[in-house]
Amino acid sequence: MTYTETLAYLYARLPMFQRVGQAAYKADLNNTLALVESLGHPERGLKFVHVAGTNGKGSTSSLIASALQCVGYKVGLHTSPHLKDFRERFRINGAMVSEETVTRFVEEHRAAFEPIAPSFFEWGVAFALWWFREQQVDIAVLETGMGGRLDSTNVVMPEVSVITNIGWDHMQFLGNSLEAIAAEKAGIIKRGVPVVIGEAEGDVAEVLRQKAEHERAPITFVDHGVPVPFRTALAGAHQDRNARTALATISQLKQRGWRIPDEAVALGFVEVVARTGLRGRWEILGHAPLTIADVAHNVDGMRVLNELLAHTSYGRLHVVLGMVNDKDIDAVLHLLPKNGSYHFCKANIPRGLDADELRVKGELYGLTGTSHASVAEALEAARLGAEEHDLVLVTGSVFVVAEVL
Repeated sequence: MTYTETLAYLYARLPMFQRVGQAAYKADLNNTLALVESLGHPERGLKFVHVAGTNGKGSTSSLIASALQCVGYKVGLHTSPHLKDFRERFRINGAMVSEETVTRFVEEHRAAFEPIAPSFFEWGVAFALWWFREQQVDIAVLETGMGGRLDSTNVVMPEVSVITNIGWDHMQFLGNSLEAIAAEKAGIIKRGVPVVIGEAEGDVAEVLRQKAEHERAPITFVDHGVPVPFRTALAGAHQDRNARTALATISQLKQRGWRIPDEAVALGFVEVVARTGLRGRWEILGHAPLTIADVAHNVDGMRVLNELLAHTSYGRLHVVLGMVNDKDIDAVLHLLPKNGSYHFCKANIPRGLDADELRVKGELYGLTGTSHASVAEALEAARLGAEEHDLVLVTGSVFVVAEVL
């Protein structure tokens, strides 16, 4: 097969949560276990950092990977979802996997994989593990997809486990309380493996602490009262919190014998975007008017977005907003600024919420504006309606942001 034919095969055969949502979700590890069995268990013998959490997983994973790259280690990085090209999910030292490697893998393993009928995410985890083993990476940073306990990545035995935070997202799969969500994320905590908790308090912290005690896993709660000693390329107080979580993880790696000098961490943090391809985090797309894209899509993400807006100077606010239909839409709309001019749109995926429906919902929360036939049309209208010193913000969904990058 050519690469184009390989892509068509993958998209036709493998249901993708990114596009269709719940229909692609598998609530157990059976498929993943069958896949790695057919590949000769590539996860065995590899070293990992395993990262879960509601928000900040991608940034934290990228900071850790970038720092390790700057030491000179060969570092695998598995993240999701992708923005433009699904190969963004699979990187070694920042470089995406080649088209030829994807095609070769599919040709070699399709006969074994087809009877298993994996989802796209399950397939991707198996592919990442196979590729990291083939390329003999020194260590791989593995980001979970959604939860933890039943996440396809949870077949690895890591050097360090990381839970960035616990917030409201994917409640239909993970539970309707923060404690229930915490219990699912805590499923990545392994026997005797140190775990770093980025943010947790009260009953949520207790759920994580009890799981760690049960597994005899040393637990570290990150102290966010101390300043970040290194500058990062990522804007916002939330990125400082992610940086502290990454630093605490690096400290645990050092205790396990990994050589990671401070100067490598400093360079990795400041060059994280260039070294890992991380995008869509308060990313400036243009000026006059200032145009920014951010992948915030849940309650905690919108709170962070409001913090960033409060520290940004601009005239009027113009928001290009699109969401997916399986999020807690009302809770997110409630948090969005009321003083903006809104351009409602739908990303070009089945999960996207209809633009007119989103506009009607938005009006219930004082968000007024117009709906558009596409993300591109919404962005064009927002920029045309903005003056030089205004701010155009594209947000609400990873998939909306992907269409403007």
